[in-house]
Amino acid sequence: MTDFEKVVDFGNLHAGFLMARRGKRDKASVAKFEANLIEALLLLGALLKNKRYTLSDYNVFKVWEPKERTVMSNSFKDKVVQHSLCDNVIEPALLKTFIRDNYAGQRGKGTLDGLDRLETHLKRYFFSRKAQAEEARRAAGLPQIPVEQGGYAEGWVLKCDVGKYFYTIQHEIIFHKIKHFVKDPDVLWLITMILDSTENPGIPIGNQSSQWFAVLYLSELDHFITEKLGIKHYGRYMDDFYLIHPDKEYLQYCRVEIEKHVAKLGLYLNAKTNIFPLKNGLDFLGFHTYLTDTGKVIRKVRRKSKNNEKRKLVKMKGLLDAGKISMKEVRQSYRSWRGHASKGDCYHLLREMDRFYKNLFGEEPICRKR
Repeated sequence: MTDFEKVVDFGNLHAGFLMARRGKRDKASVAKFEANLIEALLLLGALLKNKRYTLSDYNVFKVWEPKERTVMSNSFKDKVVQHSLCDNVIEPALLKTFIRDNYAGQRGKGTLDGLDRLETHLKRYFFSRKAQAEEARRAAGLPQIPVEQGGYAEGWVLKCDVGKYFYTIQHEIIFHKIKHFVKDPDVLWLITMILDSTENPGIPIGNQSSQWFAVLYLSELDHFITEKLGIKHYGRYMDDFYLIHPDKEYLQYCRVEIEKHVAKLGLYLNAKTNIFPLKNGLDFLGFHTYLTDTGKVIRKVRRKSKNNEKRKLVKMKGLLDAGKISMKEVRQSYRSWRGHASKGDCYHLLREMDRFYKNLFGEEPICRKR
């Protein structure tokens, strides 16, 4: 079976429908498609095989969390096709090239995996320095010292953020990268159609294919940093990445080299990019994570996240009183934030927020166990 045959296969299109339907069963477009499911899937397959398939217009809207972004959402039939394309062709082809510490968009990875890997990097950094220092003291005939006096948590972080990442991805560059892994001309025809559906540069945030294109776009940078620059403690989630190293000057050199590399891709590092002491901790994936003098790693929800959630709950209280939203929507929203916060060392924060929720809405929050 060719790659294109995998995309148009009825079973794969049906699996794509099931994935696209997740969390959207109450939408009219989904109900309409499902009402004549077999005919709709057969028609999609036929249109693809005969090269008569075209993309519908995008639904364009803005979101403001965690920052203002323009989202271009495709139609439900296009979501079905992209699930079949990505799940059966793009994902298997691209996974071969990604390093372990590229966390976005891949099954078995994600934000929690990225946070856990950051903790692993910090501990490895600390205890490798501790082992080297203790070996040096033994060789010199010196007594060992308490771990908190060793300064093993000292070091530097280069924290990088790419400016307007999705909006500056170059179509010709990403297509050239994809062709290294996807050879089927019919699949490339479909990918070209998807890329050409928006202006160049830029890819729509709402497309599933865009997530894979964005993960791939900086994959060569991952290899460059870990293999050419020799950074052992590195992690990336889309356009947000960090390098940990004991030498500040070397990180300054790395920053210059990274800027050269991303410039070739039509990208730039924004003003958030900075080098700072490791003891300050670092913001990554919604948490502030820091390393103590004893090698313990602490993960706290960022203060901004807590304040934003309080403002959101107050606003939802007003909407609830006005009859514009239901209590079910309030519970779902708070449960989502609480689930995120529970990934950190936030016991007291969660108790504080639960009390705040109860005072506003007069009920205990219904929360799943971690």
